[in-house]
Amino acid sequence: MMSGNKGSGPPVLGSGGHPPSPGPAALSQQAVYLLHVESLWMRHGCRQPVLIPQDFGGSARASGCQLSRRLGQKRQRLLDAEQRQSPADEAQTLSAVEPCLGPPAALGPQRSIYFSSPKSHSVQLGSEFFDQPAVPLARAFLGQVLVRRLDDGTELRGRIVETEAYLGPEDEAAHSKGGRQTPRNRGMFMKPGTLYVYIIYGMYFCMNVSSRGDGACVLLRALEPLGGLETMRRLRSTLRKGAVGRALKDRELCSGPSKLCQALAIDKSFDQRDLAMDEAVWLERSPPGSKEPAVVAAARVGIGHAGEWAQKPLRFYVQGSPWVSVVDRAAEQNAQA
Repeated sequence: MMSGNKGSGPPVLGSGGHPPSPGPAALSQQAVYLLHVESLWMRHGCRQPVLIPQDFGGSARASGCQLSRRLGQKRQRLLDAEQRQSPADEAQTLSAVEPCLGPPAALGPQRSIYFSSPKSHSVQLGSEFFDQPAVPLARAFLGQVLVRRLDDGTELRGRIVETEAYLGPEDEAAHSKGGRQTPRNRGMFMKPGTLYVYIIYGMYFCMNVSSRGDGACVLLRALEPLGGLETMRRLRSTLRKGAVGRALKDRELCSGPSKLCQALAIDKSFDQRDLAMDEAVWLERSPPGSKEPAVVAAARVGIGHAGEWAQKPLRFYVQGSPWVSVVDRAAEQNAQA
């Protein structure tokens, strides 16, 4: 066994008894071994040459002499190179070429340190994306891709095409109006990017994402399905009421806040999760080259009780998208005027 201590002598070959002179094949293996040992010792600072055993035959010694000359030339080149290096350079060189005597490590997918999630999705959006007020965040969501990974590894994907902004305590339509905090709405007051999932009618779920500002959030209203449509269809068919036996059209899968939760298997267990860090649901940036969507600002849906706040244009959707839950023709005409 070779010692790894710097400055110790090279291993002595052929000590003890005198084995018979090796044949050409054995000599070739021996020469390769000597070259390897010489290289290792020189990398660790040893300046002694490897000795050619005396019990080699004549042809072995002749080949050994040729090998010694080649090793001497190599050693001289290394010495010349070291003289041109600074001490810092030499330290880096020794570290870089230190031999690995064990088996090579198994290669696997490498994980970038620059993205927020250990899943290492190179286009995944991190915490900084969500750290903005509700209105710009609601608009920024449009075109981004929501991803849901099921327990069996299946990934469901949908491009966000419709959102609503809720501004916090001042907003009469928000669950946090007047600064009210309850165990149910706690996610609205947590750090930006926290999910706030609540139940309506005792059986349907809606998914919101907290934004900058206490009690402010964005409701995700509709998606354009991109991947896993058959699984979405199965989940929707299992959970929805009525129309049993009729296959859902693609545009019906995620065209509403509760529909998208059904299609992605989102329930109350997702409440207060971090969308920037979660392993089962996350947000990815829209694919490179995607066009900036034309955005319509319209009144929110289903908040007639909120007085003047019911008419504020805090719902945003991609104009012309067939996946939107409710189209506001008047708002579209006003936007074009």
